[in-house]
Amino acid sequence: MKKLLALGLFFLLSNCSTVPVTGRRQLSLLPASQLQQMSYTSYKQFLDTNKVVGNGSNVETVRRVGVRIQKAVETYMAQNNLTNQLEGFAWEFNVVESPQVNAWCMPGGKVVVYTGILPITQTETGLAVVMGHEIAHAIAKHGDERMSESLLANGLLQGGQIAAGANPKVINQLLLQAVGAGAQLTMLSHSRKQESEADRIGLIFMAMAGYNPSEAVPFWERMAAKSGGNKPPEFLSTHPSDERRIRDIQGLLPEASKYYSK
Repeated sequence: MKKLLALGLFFLLSNCSTVPVTGRRQLSLLPASQLQQMSYTSYKQFLDTNKVVGNGSNVETVRRVGVRIQKAVETYMAQNNLTNQLEGFAWEFNVVESPQVNAWCMPGGKVVVYTGILPITQTETGLAVVMGHEIAHAIAKHGDERMSESLLANGLLQGGQIAAGANPKVINQLLLQAVGAGAQLTMLSHSRKQESEADRIGLIFMAMAGYNPSEAVPFWERMAAKSGGNKPPEFLSTHPSDERRIRDIQGLLPEASKYYSK
């Protein structure tokens, strides 16, 4: 039993990666190339089955913000000798017609912004808060981390690869959940940690892209007003409470502001 535990511990420790900026160690069991290929397939399927907005000012703004943050990410990773972590990225930014107040980014840089969040972002900088946060999830490999945990929990991982014969629909659903495109009902505290981590990294990315990170505070105040207080207690939520998030972001602004120049 001790040998099995030791082998299990060795397996987990040897399959960890480090999150840029924060330095946190995380579980990472799937090869980046495999996860990216899965995400590209799921992304195409999602776009094929949802109403994609093809043109207009909202599309132009989303793509402009996306490209600016993409360049900031590439600059940050190059400056910190982490460019290899962007290998295989195929950036894409799309707007989907939906009342959902949401946005997400898949592994490999595939981004979706729902029209339902645009009245709350209000400005290009407000949109940069959202997109910086979602892109930060991808750079921090949170989707990989969540997928690894979900596959392990469901017995769908064998030898660092998805088990042969695993139901593709189940795998696709797990991936969508992992990036925040589906309901997440487990690993609550861990998800809150990832959300806070994405806030910190996203503020840096938006600042490097030339957007004032201090605008994150009024954006999250608008989000809080939108919810009207109709949220579960923080310990039952996958996200930090609005009050904690705003307080934490205010504490992160001095760091992020160092990267900002008008």
